[in-house]
Amino acid sequence: RQFDRTLPLTMLTGLTFPEMQWVSLQKDVSGAEKEVLNSAGVLHFEDELNDFADTAALVELMDLVITIDTSVAHLAGALAKPVWVLLRYAADWRWLLDRNDSPWYPSATLFRQPAAGDWEAVIASAEKALQSFVAVEAGRKKS
Repeated sequence: RQFDRTLPLTMLTGLTFPEMQWVSLQKDVSGAEKEVLNSAGVLHFEDELNDFADTAALVELMDLVITIDTSVAHLAGALAKPVWVLLRYAADWRWLLDRNDSPWYPSATLFRQPAAGDWEAVIASAEKALQSFVAVEAGRKKS
């Protein structure tokens, strides 16, 4: 499990806010994951995501992409879309060390596990940041 970059999908549903519409960018979605997504009101288009062009088109519609270290993180970063990357403790070398930004993707914010397996801390940090993001977006859309 040294290279495990997964976290339980149910942990992400704690990030939902009524002001936001969530969309899953995951290509392969199991039946159990579909149930979690549906119960949380998350839209999912796995049958329509045939290639990176399809995923990029969907990413372009987003205000923010939140993902673990997957190709979607790199795609969103390459598109200069605001992207929050949830990283495991021993993250891939591309994310460097001891920083919450990326020189490769200026639109990226990194949320790192403080200890191996501690996704709870990552989600708590992202939730706090998301509260601020939602407030800023609401103010921006009013003006």
